Amino acid sequence: MSVIDILFRIDDICKKYDKYDVEKQRSINASSDDAFARLYSSFESQIEAIIRKSELAEMETNRATVVALNAEVRRTKARLLDEVPKLQKLAQKKVKNLSREELEARTDLVLALPERIQAIPDGSRGAFKQSAWSASNKNINFDSSG
Repeated sequence: MSVIDILFRIDDICKKYDKYDVEKQRSINASSDDAFARLYSSFESQIEAIIRKSELAEMETNRATVVALNAEVRRTKARLLDEVPKLQKLAQKKVKNLSREELEARTDLVLALPERIQAIPDGSRGAFKQSAWSASNKNINFDSSG
């Protein structure tokens, strides 16, 4: 194992256990009155975790592990997409000491969030889109002389 691999592993472990760092949690909780900031930071950390799992699934050679990781990524993506409306409501609420520009920036952040979540690769193939006029069975004939 090279030094670079060790450094990457240490960095991953530090990121994994960051939530247990007391000093860091105090600085984060300084804005504990702002529910949007807490929920958005939670979204950010979950998105980072999903991206890491997605990258891990791409490098994995065991098919069963790849399927399990991709399923977990899809579940997390669905859960995050379900929570986006709640975040939108929180972004529109007025908060003390928050300027109008910051409120607009929050709204923009929330609007970009579903696209970011959908852009995370989850192992599913691109959805094949059927137009409204195509039929599932091409051998269907319609008799108009009736």
